Amino acid sequence: MSLYFRPEKAVLGDVIPYYDNGVFKPFYLRNYRANRDEQHQDSWVMLSTTDHIHYTEHDTKIVGGTGSVIKVDGLYHMFYCTFQKLPEKNYMNHAVSTDLDVWTEIPEDRFASDDVIYEPIHWRDPFVFWSEEENCWWMIFAAQKKGKTTRRGCVGLCKSKDLHHWDYCEPFYAPMNAQCAFECPDFFRMGDWYYLVFSSYADRYQTMYRKSRSPYGPWQTPEIDTFDTRAFYAAKTGSDGVHRYVYGWNPTREVNEHNFDPPGYPGKDCNTWDWGGSLVVHELWQDENGDLFVKPIPQVLEAVGREEPLQMQALTGEWKLEKDQAKVDTPYDFSALLLNPVGETSRLSFDVEVAGDNPSIGIAVHVGETFTVGYYLLIDFGRRRIEFKSGVRMTERGGQMFPYEVELERPLPMSTGKSFHVDVIADGTILEAYVDGKIALGTRMYDQTGGCFGLYASDGKAVFRDIKVFHA
Repeated sequence: MSLYFRPEKAVLGDVIPYYDNGVFKPFYLRNYRANRDEQHQDSWVMLSTTDHIHYTEHDTKIVGGTGSVIKVDGLYHMFYCTFQKLPEKNYMNHAVSTDLDVWTEIPEDRFASDDVIYEPIHWRDPFVFWSEEENCWWMIFAAQKKGKTTRRGCVGLCKSKDLHHWDYCEPFYAPMNAQCAFECPDFFRMGDWYYLVFSSYADRYQTMYRKSRSPYGPWQTPEIDTFDTRAFYAAKTGSDGVHRYVYGWNPTREVNEHNFDPPGYPGKDCNTWDWGGSLVVHELWQDENGDLFVKPIPQVLEAVGREEPLQMQALTGEWKLEKDQAKVDTPYDFSALLLNPVGETSRLSFDVEVAGDNPSIGIAVHVGETFTVGYYLLIDFGRRRIEFKSGVRMTERGGQMFPYEVELERPLPMSTGKSFHVDVIADGTILEAYVDGKIALGTRMYDQTGGCFGLYASDGKAVFRDIKVFHA
């Protein structure tokens, strides 16, 4: 069983979170890619889950792009977008259901951009919610505002009294800094703060968020304004009234649709990211100043909860090894420690304390005794970031291929001290790491399999405590 849901013969695209009658029912865009035929057609699909691990599917038969679902007076309303090629133009659409099973589209509610405030092509991903301040419905959506430069990405706004007739309004959020539309917008309140979540596919390719004390702004950019890496896209949130979760997709690298793969490299780790993949869900939590962070869902940790007897083999460096603890003082060199083998679904968990001016520690996945190929997560305190590098970078060929220093990275919050907890989950080709219960780093691992977990340290002292390896 995979921890991260992917539909059979297809990939999971943008998720539309929804909670109803004690059950999480996130919808998603199913894309069959090359498997598309008469029996397998792209559509909105509803999932049902109570633990975000086990899911049942139900096809809605609705064909279109991202949107939202709400319930008003016992009737479910679905808003979604559709795309017209000739002439190129997008539309917002409306469908209703009494049971989330059979949906009836309302063609007369279909509407396009005004072509005055907003461009007609970038007009999609409607998110509808009730505005207490104005006593009407608001629809925010991915858009581009009319303007002189190409930097016109925004979150658009329309308003309605009845969910059928919409008035065009000035953008909800328009920093005018990106050459794209801000996709899959989401809006919610938590405590005294309002949050706007959206995804950008130009300049920065990530899901990010802004916070404000008012639904009208001004919108503040927090210290760390993202939830995960580039490999967590189109994320939106959903809540049961107690917990709030953020749902995104970890893209595959199977199709290499942008064809950036370097000639002569036979694997997939250098492929470009595809549209769609597997569902990844993090739990959101709010700190005292209103910033949002993510942590692993307890049920996911429990699903990989069968502890194995710990194996430790020092490869380089002067390690002091005890039952579930490893210490090393390595001010000038690189010290490596080999741990248990990585299974199909495995988890490495530990607490660590480091000392030194610019220490760094790391986790290796799918490595052997040579500590060369595999995947590496480096927690670098000097530059306050978590870096991901694949094994191909470690070779001379890798050094020639990559014109940049790291493949993926996540910033460390300024509040992160030199003592923290780490969970690393390896599930098939998906790698998801959590640091200090705040920061997630997700990616894919295609070319290296088997091997072991490992730990390493340099430029300081490190004490790894309560080291545990689990499998599903």
